[in-house]
Amino acid sequence: MTIDIIRRLFVCIITCLLQVLVFNRICLLHVATPLMVVYFIIAMPRGYPRWGILLWSFFLGLAVDMFRNTPGVTAASLTIVGMVQPYLIELFLPRDAEPDIKASARALGWWHFLSLATILVVIFCIVFFILETFTFAAWLYCLQCAVASAVLTLTLIMAFETLRKK
Repeated sequence: MTIDIIRRLFVCIITCLLQVLVFNRICLLHVATPLMVVYFIIAMPRGYPRWGILLWSFFLGLAVDMFRNTPGVTAASLTIVGMVQPYLIELFLPRDAEPDIKASARALGWWHFLSLATILVVIFCIVFFILETFTFAAWLYCLQCAVASAVLTLTLIMAFETLRKK
């Protein structure tokens, strides 16, 4: 139990640092930014307590917000994804799956994992960019940023899944 929390904390810190130091510097065509922090929440295991997923997602989002100077935007977006993830993962898992199975392309199959990741990334990107712009006057720009960032994030998630050993 303690080793799992320490391992998850280490992965959380690495994810936060990668997002802040590497992925936030990438901006393709002034609309697409990879938001890879959502991958940490997508990969949470099935049997993990829902309150634990909410806490991990909120504090990871809060840590990213502190570095990005976006007060509460990432925290709110990741918390919404953390709230939806346990319910969505049940839709894509087989009925006889292990109770602590992690969401991955190997465990779910490529199509089911891509579907799960797409839904969660799109929810994250839409909420993130609506909260970031905080106006509907620039709704077309907000939509462009959300779609382009979701496509770029999904591409990187699938690339990481091919490189992931287990």
